[in-house]
Amino acid sequence: MAQLVQLTATVSESQLGQRLDQALAELFPDYSRSRIKEWILDQRVLVNGNICSTPKEKVFGGESVAINAEIDENIRFEPQDIALDIVYEDDDIIVINKPRGLVVHPGAGNPDGTVLNALLHYYPPIADVPRAGIVHRLDKDTTGLMVIAKTVPAQTRLVESLQLREITREYEAVAIGHMTAGGTVSEPISRHPTKRTQMAVHPMGKPAVTHYRIMEHFRIHTRLRLRLETGRTHQIRVHMAHITHPLVGDPVYGGRPRPPKYASDKFVDVLRRFDRQALHATMLRLYHPVSGILMEWHAPIPEDMVELISVLQEDFEEHKDHVDWL
Repeated sequence: MAQLVQLTATVSESQLGQRLDQALAELFPDYSRSRIKEWILDQRVLVNGNICSTPKEKVFGGESVAINAEIDENIRFEPQDIALDIVYEDDDIIVINKPRGLVVHPGAGNPDGTVLNALLHYYPPIADVPRAGIVHRLDKDTTGLMVIAKTVPAQTRLVESLQLREITREYEAVAIGHMTAGGTVSEPISRHPTKRTQMAVHPMGKPAVTHYRIMEHFRIHTRLRLRLETGRTHQIRVHMAHITHPLVGDPVYGGRPRPPKYASDKFVDVLRRFDRQALHATMLRLYHPVSGILMEWHAPIPEDMVELISVLQEDFEEHKDHVDWL
């Protein structure tokens, strides 16, 4: 048995010139391009209120899209009693501090046990909101702040804010190597041409911009504060690896343990046990989707990053007289 659901979004200015089916596949990543093409051909897609049944039609950016989608009930996700660290909640939004190891949305290899399943249990009415109100995602082993919409109007407004770059997201990270100054990485990102679970800098990719500044130097590592202008999959991890400073612990993009010379056993042990990317979403700032009030939240770095930074500081103090760049 199928269920009728209306999906809504606004085409981003950066999607200028894309085919309609391609643009919608990016706006609604939970559905395949073939499924979206079927909806277009079935005249279920409205662009600025008018039915559009041509998948190849080009978009210009700014169009309002509504899909009267027919979705099989058997793909609806089940509520699960999974603890959520709720930083803030009102009638319209929830802000959570996501731990490591928790996938945001069910997918291949992770059919349940996700933030989405937890939200369905914590607040059952959120089942009526597309993607259970999820507006943006964090990688499984990236920790930190996420905003979730409790209503369709709140989600629509937050998605628009995200596309207009009105939501500020800042991260803390530890990168491999001595970085001399902050800067900006502005390189397009797309799916890796051969490793389909990975992303890569590619000239035909989507625009991606990451700003970073140095918080603290260690012997051969650097603590960073980063700000996203765009939100591509694995963006910070890919961009930092691209400039030859992958994140400590990153199992995909080159963050293998690299202890400096004469490092203590404690230092080596902590570095080798750090088995995830050293990345934490520490600050989130946005205009409330209903009241319009500017709001901001902060989440301190988790214990594993605290321990990592502590041993890096101890190592630096012990060996700073022999550091070449001082």
